[in-house]
Amino acid sequence: MNKTIEHLDTGKLIAEYQPRLKGFIRKRITNSEDADDILQDVFYQLVKTVNEALNPIEQVEAWLFRVARNMIINHGIKKREEEMPAFSDDNGDNVILEDFSEVLFNNEISPSPETEYLRSLVWIELENALAELPPVQREIYELTEFDGISVKEIAQTTGVAVNTLLSRKHYAVLHLRKRMMQLYEDFFIA
Repeated sequence: MNKTIEHLDTGKLIAEYQPRLKGFIRKRITNSEDADDILQDVFYQLVKTVNEALNPIEQVEAWLFRVARNMIINHGIKKREEEMPAFSDDNGDNVILEDFSEVLFNNEISPSPETEYLRSLVWIELENALAELPPVQREIYELTEFDGISVKEIAQTTGVAVNTLLSRKHYAVLHLRKRMMQLYEDFFIA
């Protein structure tokens, strides 16, 4: 079906595509409120584009799903940035990983050989530091920080007590702080 926005009003488009888009988003976003927000943002972009566009959108369905996919990706990136743990130096002063997050997750940074090198170096160091952890510490860190799964959900799935999981994650974070601090100082403080 090759529809363009020229031939349909936005109300009909929303009514037609809302159930499928909602299902598409909910399969990828576990939090229903976040999924609903993304769905609303997709339709906001549709209305905005219809009102501002000089050229009609070809293949409306493909356009809607592409916008939804991009918003899901952006949501995941934003969530990972928000959940990145703070690193602290020996004095106890928190050094937030804004610089690392900026390098790793900001797609607005224009790609250059330097930024790509720094990005790959940070990922390599993080992977090396994670590889040094005992498997139970690494697993809890990766599940919570990279996959966005709550400690409570992990406890229910594995049968391991929440406090035990939190303790394992705490030791993982302490190790990562220590290992990554030198890289941080080399690139962002020097």
